[in-house]
This record gives sequence, C-alpha cells and structure tokens, in this order.
Amino acid sequence: MDPYKFRPSSAYNSGFFTTNSGAPVWNNNNSLTVGSRGPILLEDYHLVEKLANFDRERIPERVVHARGASAKGFFQVTHDISHLTCADFLRAPGVQTPVIVRFSTVIHERGSPETLRDPRGFAVKFYTREGNFDLVGNNFPVFFIRDGMKFPDMVHALKPNPKSHIQENWRILDFFSHHPESLHMFTFLFDDIGVPQDYRHMDGSGVNTYTLINKAGKAHYVKFHWKPTCGVKSLLEEEAIKIGGANHSHATQDLYDSIAAGNYPEWKLFIQTMDPADEDKFDFDPLDMTKIWPEDMFPLQEIGRLVLNRNIDNWFAENEMLAFDPGLIVPGIYYSQDKLFQLRTFAYADTQRHRLGPNYKMLPVNAPKCPYKNNHFDGAMNFMHRDEEVDYFQSRYAPTSHAEQVPIPNAIISGGRRMKTVLPKECNFKQPGERYRSWAPDRQERFLCRLANALSEPRISQEIRGIWVSWWAQCDQTLGQKLASRLNVRPNI
Repeated sequence: MDPYKFRPSSAYNSGFFTTNSGAPVWNNNNSLTVGSRGPILLEDYHLVEKLANFDRERIPERVVHARGASAKGFFQVTHDISHLTCADFLRAPGVQTPVIVRFSTVIHERGSPETLRDPRGFAVKFYTREGNFDLVGNNFPVFFIRDGMKFPDMVHALKPNPKSHIQENWRILDFFSHHPESLHMFTFLFDDIGVPQDYRHMDGSGVNTYTLINKAGKAHYVKFHWKPTCGVKSLLEEEAIKIGGANHSHATQDLYDSIAAGNYPEWKLFIQTMDPADEDKFDFDPLDMTKIWPEDMFPLQEIGRLVLNRNIDNWFAENEMLAFDPGLIVPGIYYSQDKLFQLRTFAYADTQRHRLGPNYKMLPVNAPKCPYKNNHFDGAMNFMHRDEEVDYFQSRYAPTSHAEQVPIPNAIISGGRRMKTVLPKECNFKQPGERYRSWAPDRQERFLCRLANALSEPRISQEIRGIWVSWWAQCDQTLGQKLASRLNVRPNI
C-alpha cells in the first residue's frame, strides 16, 4: 500500500500507542524520571508532547452559537424548481445531497443549559457536486436588527454584563429601546415558542433574502423555511426549569438518542419567491430581515426534505470544528442587497479564520466533497498534500482553465450620495401587531406577562419602560394599555 495515500484517520490506527509522529510508545502510564522517585526528565518527549497537546485541546468558542449539536444526513429534492434555479443539487426530484446540520443556542456559553429563552441556530451545510452551500439561519424567520453595523453592539447587550458576568434584562432593554425594528423579533422570543422543546421540534429559516437564478439568467428573490414533520413543540417556563434542572444537555441528548434509535428527524423545505421587479410595491422592504413575507401574498412552496440519519463520529471534529459561512453559495443561488446578509458574507468566514485558522476549510468536516483546486498553498495548518511546481495563475507549464461562466443577477444600479441612513420603509409596528392579534387570548396573556416581568426589574428606568409601552401600543393599542397598567407608567407617545 502506498504510504503517501494515508490520511489522518482512525481507519489507519495501529495496534499500539504512538507519538504524533508515529513512533511507538512503550509506556503511557509513567513519566521518565531519575530513579523511581527522582525528578522528571525533559527528554521524555512523549510526556511533553502529551501535555502540550492537552494544554491546547480547547479552541476559542464561537462568539455566538457556542452551544450546539450536530448530525448528518441527506437532502432530497421532492418538487421541480428548475424553472427558478440552475443549482445542480436542485436539478430534479429525487436528487439527494449529503448534509451536516448544526443546531445551537445563540447567546450563551458552550456549556449553558439548552432550556434558556434564546433564539436557536439552524445551519445546514450541503455538500453539493458544485461545492458547499451553507444555509445558515435560525428557528425564527426574522431578526433583531436590519443593519450589520449594530451587530457587535447587539451581541454585547445580550451577553453578560462585563463587570459582573451576569446577563441582565436592563442592558438588553436599554439597547433595544433605540431599535424599534426589534419588536417583531421579540414577538417570537417572548412568545410560547421562545424555548423549543428540543431541536427536532422546531422550525428553521434562512432569515436572509437570497436570489435564485435560472439558466436563462432570470432572477427571483427567495426565502427558505424548514418545517419539522413531527410538528413544533415548545416548553413553558415551569417545564423548562424542570427539564433544565435535570439535564442541561437535554436537546443534544434527544437528537443523539433519536437518531441512534432509528427515529430520524425530518424537515420539509419550503420557499417563498418574489420577482425583484415587485420589491417596491409593498409598505415594507422585502430585503429587511426584521420583516416576514406574508404567506397570503407569497405562498409557501415545498421543494424538498431533510433527513438526519447519522450521528456524528466525534463531537470536536464534527461540531466544534464545523464552520458555517453564509458566503458559501453555489451556481444558481446568489446574494441579495439585504444589508445584514452583506455583512454576514464577511463576518462568518472572518471569525472562523480567527477561531480555527486560515485553512479551516481543509478540515474534513468543512472540505467540499467534490474535486477542487486553488493556489492557497501555505498558511497555518495547511495539510493539503501537493506536488505541483506552479502556484500561480495563469501558466503555460500547468494550464488550468476558468470554470464555465454561471448566471448571476443583473446589476441593480443604486443612485445617490454616499450616506449612512436607515431604510426608507421602516414599518416597525405593523407586523408585530398582526402577529400578536393572531394569538388566542391565553397566549397573549403569557406574552404580556413575560414583557411585564422583564420591564419590572428595578434597574430599568421609567423612561425606558415608557418607550417600550409606547412602542407596543403602536403595535396594538390594547397590548400597550395592558402593559402600561401593569407597569404603572404612561406611554411616551
């Protein structure tokens, strides 16, 4: 067997312990010392290497989405959308693509309980024949902010107090009292669905607006939505406290045990589409990720199913080193002018380079499963075996051609001065109010109680309470009146 074809893999394990370089280890229990009780010798290379590796076992946890669990499976096309996109993995019903999925909580640390009220991440990596496509989203279809400039501040406000290291509502409500576009997200977070029962029983959403392009170059805006076949289930406060107190990893265990038992989680993938020519016809901006596209105007269209039928082999290699990037698209799928999407295409890859190193896409879990070639020869942890002499483009000694050109959307020309400003159509209050009014009275009451409890904390000023009451009153007058009564404040309208 050609030894140079070996890859770092447990498939090539020896029958005995070795050093990282493959030298046999004849004693993995005792340090090398001068006599049985003498000082330890620095020349015990295996001991030094073992401790050095151990000292570096932990990598920086993700700034957000630190707590998560992964599983593997496949995506299968069920409906023909070749008229909308030339993406190869969506080319025809029946086509299957291997995937790995990571579910997560957003704000809290790697070892935090999975029963906390927090958005959940829902990230899918498609290993397609044309490269990896990362559909990185959450369990809610909207987000707190619409401009990436505010993302670091938002995360700082949601994270623990830098002085006490305690997450505190006064910091959260203070920050978002400057951002009324967050109201819609709070109708999801403070709703009954704010704490999913587990990862199998929650929706997923791409959140951002993508673009689909067909072979003729026709573009459509698109929203992606995952719907679990087992239905959506959530935990109310008392249930969450009880379950979290018994097992702070209950959702991870549920996912792992379900797959091990053959009870494979499954979701259906739906899309909503819009002709870009129509984007100015509504009272909201369709590229504003604090807004939904109403389903009566943009019906859900089923296009495929996701099945998770394999547990990961190693938690560190396939969960901690698993890296997602919304910038990873494939021919037939493109970005949009969604302002937060534009930022995410840079920020996600940048944070992975910091967390895992510049060559993180070479890690097996992140590497494409199709042939690929580039000139990234160097950098930390570049373990690609290469024997080429040419590491530049173009060359007559090692000719490499460009790929066939793929359709991209026609340029949308935006005229005007350079400016930093909000979107012209903010429309911050209509959709949150419609969502609140769609609930049964008991669900409205629970939402109201959560709002009132959060705003009742002593460090929250009357000014901030008044702002929030005024905003909720603009969403729904009755909701504002009830909240004002419970807090004993007058709205600042």
